[in-house]
Amino acid sequence: MFKKILIANRGEIALRIIRTCKEMGIKTVAVYSTADKESLHVRFADEAVCIGPPSSAQSYLNIPTLIAAAEITNADAIHPGYGFLSENAEFSRICQENNIKFIGASPEMINQMGDKASAKATMIKAGVPCIPGSVGLLDSLQDALKIAHKIKYPVILKATAGGGGRGMRVAHNDEELEKGWNDARTEAKAAFGNDGIYLEKFVVEPRHIEIQICGDQYGHVCHLSERDCSIQRRHQKLVEEAPSPFMTDELREKMGKAAIAGAAAINYEGVGTIEFLVDANRDFYFMEMNTRIQVEHPVTEEIINYDLIKEQIKVAAGIPISGNSYYPKMHAMECRINAEDPKNGFRPSPGKITVLHIPGGHGVRVDTHVYAGYTIPSNYDSMIAKLITVAQTREECIVKMKRALSEFVVEGVKTTIPFHLALMDNPDFKAGKFTTAFLETSFDFSTI
Repeated sequence: MFKKILIANRGEIALRIIRTCKEMGIKTVAVYSTADKESLHVRFADEAVCIGPPSSAQSYLNIPTLIAAAEITNADAIHPGYGFLSENAEFSRICQENNIKFIGASPEMINQMGDKASAKATMIKAGVPCIPGSVGLLDSLQDALKIAHKIKYPVILKATAGGGGRGMRVAHNDEELEKGWNDARTEAKAAFGNDGIYLEKFVVEPRHIEIQICGDQYGHVCHLSERDCSIQRRHQKLVEEAPSPFMTDELREKMGKAAIAGAAAINYEGVGTIEFLVDANRDFYFMEMNTRIQVEHPVTEEIINYDLIKEQIKVAAGIPISGNSYYPKMHAMECRINAEDPKNGFRPSPGKITVLHIPGGHGVRVDTHVYAGYTIPSNYDSMIAKLITVAQTREECIVKMKRALSEFVVEGVKTTIPFHLALMDNPDFKAGKFTTAFLETSFDFSTI
């Protein structure tokens, strides 16, 4: 087992990893930018190293500095968390070259699944259902038009290196496709330095359902049930739950087997997710694979009583998994508490938290790195906490979430708590009747 792990991340996920490491008897090294000097992950790690100024490019994305921090502290492994360098093949490779275990996927796995076009080709070969569309990247607008006419509108253009909804455009006719082609490529080039685009059939009334998987170094892969991540705004998840209210036992079995086949096709090591779009007929299609821990991993942990961070570390250390797949025993839901103003287009609201009261009680979990007096920096993602509730049924879980949200007090900045409270009262949400377009087409924001 590892003696010391450097956490190449910040905020709540860094603190989450530190907690599991302490329980496993593993020493930890926190890294921080000058903007994060007062963050709790710095306080609770065994050691802490300042890695640069607030800019992510000069701190949390600075590979040479991170490797140097690991070397001077004698860390024998690096956990990248999520975001930042967690799916960066170059970082994984450099860790290998410096005899530091990267707790995540190998460079080859990341490259194979990180590029959406090659990931789709891999999944097709593995027999995983994929959305009809281009085979590989498009060479020209004319190619896009030809395929769109073949598979019929609506279609969606996607950046191969995309994420967070950037580099994506839906088109319902030739005119929209031409405009979307130019806009998507421009946006992708600016955001990712890669303007590669592919095209797919746009799935109408989709649910976003992902399967949590885990694979070890010996070729074993299992799934740990699903999460429904359909409540989104501009492709950014706001609420996740498990199991999905749209799921059936038969569909779970099919999706679980497909996810295992996809992960086995690349001999996947570590925890990860295979993400699918599921249409109104419960036909499902591969969307992408995340070769890292997810923000929403706590909902899976709560429904099967399983520490996914511990499993990541064990697998990276060469310990085999049981090989058994896991099925939901409870219902769990996660609300992302962001420092944003939901009444003003979810505008970011960084600043000092003057008052903070964290909810508690049976079946309530809060993953956060903030406290009263903490100043939320404007340099990073606006998520300040994850509120998770777990209960015997979905109905009880929603009631518990509403109670916990009403106890969650954050003063000094705006948060998404009022939005989540209104969502918990929404009749369609309570009935499980929603798709990825729910917030754009059905939710009444005047109820906030």
